[in-house]
Amino acid sequence: MVLHTSPYPSAFLSFLSRLSWAFVFPCYWLLDRLLASCVATSLEKRIRSQDPCSFLALGVLISTPLYLVLLLASLPFAFIGFLLWAPLQTIRNPYIYSHQKADKHGAEQGSSAGTRAALAEWRPQGRSFCFGSANVCLLPDSLARFNNLADTQRRAREVGKRIRNGASRPQIKIYIDSPTNTSISAASFCSVATQGFRRTSSLDHRPEPVVTTETETEALTECPVHPSGGTGSDCPVHSTGAQNSSECPLHPNGEEHAPDCAVHQFADPHSSVDCPVHSNIIQNSEDCPLHPAGVQISITSPDSEPTEADKGNHQTWDGDMGSLESRTASRESLVRFHAADGGISPNNTLSQHRTSVFKRPIGRKRRHGDDGFDHEISAFFPANLDFLCLQEVFERRAADRLRRQLHRYFPFVLSDVGRYGWKGCCSQFKFLNSGLLLASRYPILDAHYECFPNGRSEDALAAKGVLFAKVQVGSSAQDQRVVGYITCTHLHAIEGDSSVRCEQLDMLLEWGAEFKRATSGPMDGEKVLEDQVAFDVVLGDLNFDNCSSEDKLEQQHALFTHYKDPCRLGPGEDKPWALGTYLDTSGLYDEEVSSPESLQKVMENEEGRKEYLVFPASKNHCPSQKGRKIPLKGNGRRIDYILYKEDCLQQDWKVDIEEFSFITQLAGLTDHLSVAARLVVSTGEEET
Repeated sequence: MVLHTSPYPSAFLSFLSRLSWAFVFPCYWLLDRLLASCVATSLEKRIRSQDPCSFLALGVLISTPLYLVLLLASLPFAFIGFLLWAPLQTIRNPYIYSHQKADKHGAEQGSSAGTRAALAEWRPQGRSFCFGSANVCLLPDSLARFNNLADTQRRAREVGKRIRNGASRPQIKIYIDSPTNTSISAASFCSVATQGFRRTSSLDHRPEPVVTTETETEALTECPVHPSGGTGSDCPVHSTGAQNSSECPLHPNGEEHAPDCAVHQFADPHSSVDCPVHSNIIQNSEDCPLHPAGVQISITSPDSEPTEADKGNHQTWDGDMGSLESRTASRESLVRFHAADGGISPNNTLSQHRTSVFKRPIGRKRRHGDDGFDHEISAFFPANLDFLCLQEVFERRAADRLRRQLHRYFPFVLSDVGRYGWKGCCSQFKFLNSGLLLASRYPILDAHYECFPNGRSEDALAAKGVLFAKVQVGSSAQDQRVVGYITCTHLHAIEGDSSVRCEQLDMLLEWGAEFKRATSGPMDGEKVLEDQVAFDVVLGDLNFDNCSSEDKLEQQHALFTHYKDPCRLGPGEDKPWALGTYLDTSGLYDEEVSSPESLQKVMENEEGRKEYLVFPASKNHCPSQKGRKIPLKGNGRRIDYILYKEDCLQQDWKVDIEEFSFITQLAGLTDHLSVAARLVVSTGEEET
């Protein structure tokens, strides 16, 4: 297959399309503004109620008549442009593939390094890949306001910035293996800050020791908790004035040279190999009070190997201010711990990057009642995000702004997916495309789009369908390409139309099988070995949940026999930690959920979820959920999915999930929570 890099087969047709749209656009823009002035968001209503004579209220009174007059004047030009534009849609390509090469920006350099790594030889022990999905509601502004969202162009730019900032940061995790010790001292964080840890790939869970230089060894004579010379009440060295005292602050009983003290164990403190204060090698010593037993720290950067681009990969971009500075402006504690007791002081900060704390089962073995993988509610998109599927990227100009932002991290993007006019799905006119967008750090080899022909009501005005993509993620020692299949979709949204969604799921499985058959073999004339398939993943907004009685038909669909849902126990039953992803639009501008960190805290609280998530409809259902006391089933409507096949086409290859996240980083920009999953592909071989 040939990837389409432009919307039309020739430059002349592209020119005609731009010319026709130039005639149509003034009418489209004025109509959008006119309708938008008639539909106010809850934030705008609040401002008007507080100040009826505000500039916002006066602007609406003045602009509405002006928009109406100009709209009537632009109608003749729009009609001429439409007569030229509509026939061109019959020969328009179903998507646009763009590949942006690295330039001076560090993030793009880092992504290029990841691309080169993708084509490297496949490692025997396998590799992990991170997938994300988000419904961003980038409709024309007048339509987005019905979801209580406004200013689509601004939101598109900020969505791209937040995703890029979240994905390009290094990831820091702290695992606690001990079943009883659930506390981490401040010293354990600061010892990491003063010592060097090798950046590891996402498959590594434990940092490898790094031998310091002579200069670094001399610096260790300073306090590891406050290397800059400062003091603090939470410092185990400075808390009792130990720096100038013969009494060890770590031994309140006064044992100056206790044999079990990692600081005083040797006459020459610099010869100790067990204590992070005096050692040349960082270790987790059970004897050292500065390293509690069972704590391991893993730092993961966007690239598996550090390069010169790493320094520039995390610079602050122009305009990345306020909530967009997710790597530097987070009010979230850098260490979050979800245990019944114990915890970490918010003053314990390791760096300006997110740190997650998990209590990991020893050996990460699956046990009864244990998922065997990490799951969290995060204020950030995962570091090292490899693939991103977005839905409802409908508005053209917003899609361009979003694509430019995403290209700073993702080199490969499929956008403007779908059809317009009468061509494609059926005889119904399509005012909007499919709204799908796929961004990838790995080369896209093939892509194909199919439109659902059974859309109904207002949903039929958009060319909703399925986007299939084949990506190359490596190569074997025998020069076989290692590839993965990604399916992005957005199903029918009208409530009660279960039969329509089930038909669309049937078509998704059928079209997917055809796409794999068509792309599995070599191109005509090529003499190459058959591709090895590493993963097969389905992402998107399926518009049904696993707890509503009205969605029983979809819950029992054959899709869930072919693909595994990591949040699901069975039809009609989710795992206890699974969250709904559909937010109550009436509360989008409440101060409690106005930032990624505040929304995260609300989602971690059961009462907060009842307040701001949409739950399955019931007999007692009311338009607003605030203050509702009736019992609610589950943790909200989870309509955004990431599904994967556990068994690959290759013998002995296996796909397993390593981490699943519900993401709040797009708070205030959309009415959905985002989801992400990290999958581990193991080959069953041992590295020699």
